[in-house]
Order: sequence, then structure tokens, then C-alpha cells
Amino acid sequence: MIDTGDTAFVLICAALVFIMTPGLGFFYGGLGRRKNVINNLMASIFILGLGIAMWVLFGYSLAFSGDHFGFIGSLSNFGLSGVALGDPSPYAPTIPSLAFVAFQMMFALITPAIITGAVAGRMRFKALFLFIAFWSVAVYYPLAHMVWGQGGLLGADGLKSVDFAGGNVVHISSGVSGLVLCLLVGRRQGYEHTSYRIHNVPFVALGMGLLWFGWFGFNAGSALGANGLAAHAFMTTATATAAGLLSWMLIDVLVKRRPTLISACTGVVVGLVAITPGAGFVPVWAALIIGGLAGPACYLGIILIKKKLKIDDALDAFGCHGIGGIWGGLMTGVFADPAINSAASKGLFFGEVAQFSAQVLSILVSIGVAVFGTLVCAGLVKVLTEMRVGRREELMGLDYSQHGETAYPSFNGLD
Repeated sequence: MIDTGDTAFVLICAALVFIMTPGLGFFYGGLGRRKNVINNLMASIFILGLGIAMWVLFGYSLAFSGDHFGFIGSLSNFGLSGVALGDPSPYAPTIPSLAFVAFQMMFALITPAIITGAVAGRMRFKALFLFIAFWSVAVYYPLAHMVWGQGGLLGADGLKSVDFAGGNVVHISSGVSGLVLCLLVGRRQGYEHTSYRIHNVPFVALGMGLLWFGWFGFNAGSALGANGLAAHAFMTTATATAAGLLSWMLIDVLVKRRPTLISACTGVVVGLVAITPGAGFVPVWAALIIGGLAGPACYLGIILIKKKLKIDDALDAFGCHGIGGIWGGLMTGVFADPAINSAASKGLFFGEVAQFSAQVLSILVSIGVAVFGTLVCAGLVKVLTEMRVGRREELMGLDYSQHGETAYPSFNGLD
């Protein structure tokens, strides 16, 4: 039976998740160069249009209707046909199907937007547009079905791994794909000898605030009802994020002898990513451990990627989301408690191995799907257009070369 309170709650949470995508644009825009801020913002904004159109036409149907071999759904709900106005959702009986469609649609927007940070500053906009369209079909919709869809290979009807709000589906998929894509596109001009300049720290803080605000809807809303589980996910989200913020600030003090706002904002994002898969499965006290240790895990990962391996993950899409998502998925297998949510089995901390093993296998499968899907999508894009802008266009800045706009009229184009 449809409950108006649950319906209102899920729709509000959907709106909160929506604001995360432009919030990510500000976060990325502030972290990038002045000459690329419009391009970084546009990389998130265009997905609002493309992602919604694709989700309504076939994305929801492929993710959540029917089943083919546990890998992908069907086209039985193409154009949302058969999704009746008053029918309860098969995934949440107290809300109408359209409320579930709307909530899940917002996840399909934010996920590919994360990838864009890995290739910021050098990928042709046309190529990025095509890649995101192909990637949504080849990677996101299948993973959403495998983890959350009825009959999915990795979820309750298959491997029995758990992912409360998107560790595999959102963060591991986008982070790993971002890493593969930035390797294919190559490093930015002057990457080896040019010091990195963050052009607008207040933009980063604004983006962080919008992300944290929206993330309460992201995680609490994944309970799909206004209930105790939603409240629990809200609190684990707040707790892990606070721990991530503090741990990254501590790293900053130990390494740089002073705390920075950029590091505090990065710690927030890492804490949010790490708790996402386990927000509705682990105790609140465990969220402190998960968020607190996510900071050093991601910090060391970023050092390895950028300083040791010289991989140009421009805005740390893999460093924060890929590593943070893997960490969070593993820790869900350690601290999962069926007393909180019976969908999970006891984790390693409580003396059982099965849930942890399922988490490890699901992470490996998610990585494999992301790597293979990204290679296929990039190959298709290369057939249609050049992936990377020319040297002159890159040095000029993607704001002007790709969009004919400038964020700052007095900007001289040197930064």
C-alpha cells in the first residue's frame, strides 16, 4: 500500500541527490584551472539533460525491468511504458513506481559526472558527450541491474553482496572508468614539470557543501521510506564524513604543518564515498572507523597514482571515488550487522566470512565491467571523433576552445 509520507520522503531525497551533480561541477570547477572552469562545470551540467532523457527512454527499463542472465534488464518499460501512475514499485511497495524511477534517475546523473574529473583539461567535449552516452549503456545500467535489480548477478538473487547506496554501482564504476579513460587520453600538457594550481578554493567549498547536503538524500533515501533505517543511514553518513574530514586535516598537519580548506573538503568527499555502500548495514560506531581510515587510504592512493606512477587523474576521480568505494565495500563486509538490516549477513568483525567474500567478488566483477566497458566505449568514440583536443586548444583553455566562453572577462589565459 502506498504511503504518502514515504513517497514525500523519497521525492525530497531525489531532489537532494539531483543537486549533487551541479555541486560536483562546482567542486571540479574550483579544483581545475581558470581557463577550464566553464568546461568543468559543463561536464556535469550537460549530463542533467542527456542522463534524464536516456533514463526515461530506456535506462530505467534496462536497469530495473526484466532480467537477462543476471546482467541486464529488458526494454519492457521503454519510455516508461507500463509504469502506471498509482502502482506501487516492485522495489518499494510503499511508494509509487514513478517515485522510485525518479530517485534512481538521480544516481544515473551523478555517476558519469564523476568520471569527467579524471580527464579534466584535455578531452574534447564532443568526445566526452559521446563517451558518457555509451558508458551509461555499457557500464552503469548493467551494474545497476546486477547489484540492485531483481534477478541481478551480484545482489540478493545472485552473489548476495550488498551495496546500500552505490559503492559498486556509483563510485567503483566511475572511479575505475575514470582511471582507464585518463590513461587512454594521456596526460595534460606540461604535467611533468608544471605545478598544479587550484584556481578557486571557495568554489570547492561550495561544491563540497552541496555534495554533503545532497548525500544525506543519497544514503538515507536509499532506505526507500521514512523509517528507522533511513535515520540510521543518515547518522552513519554524518559520522563517517566527520571522521574523514578530521583524518584528512590531521594528515595535512602532519605533512604540511598546517590544515588547508582543500584538504578538509577532500576529506569530506572521501568520508562520504567510503560510507555509501555500508550506510544502511554497519553500526554508527563502525562509521567512525570506515570514514577515519578512508582518509589515509585515499591519500596514499593519490600519492601512488600521481607522484609515483605519474598518472594524470586530474581531479582525483579514482583517488577519491575508486579507492574510497573499494575501501567502503570491503569494510561493509567487515562490519555488516543483520540486526541493522537483514539484507546482509554478519561481517568479519562478527565472526562470519560469507558476506566479506561476497563483497570482494562483487568489487572484482564491478572493476572488470568498468574496465571492459570503458575500453569498448572509448574505442567507439575514437571511430567517430578525436578524443583529445589539440595542443593549441589545450594551452588556450577548454572554456574558449570548446565553448567560446570565458568565466572571467579580465582573464589573460595564462593560468
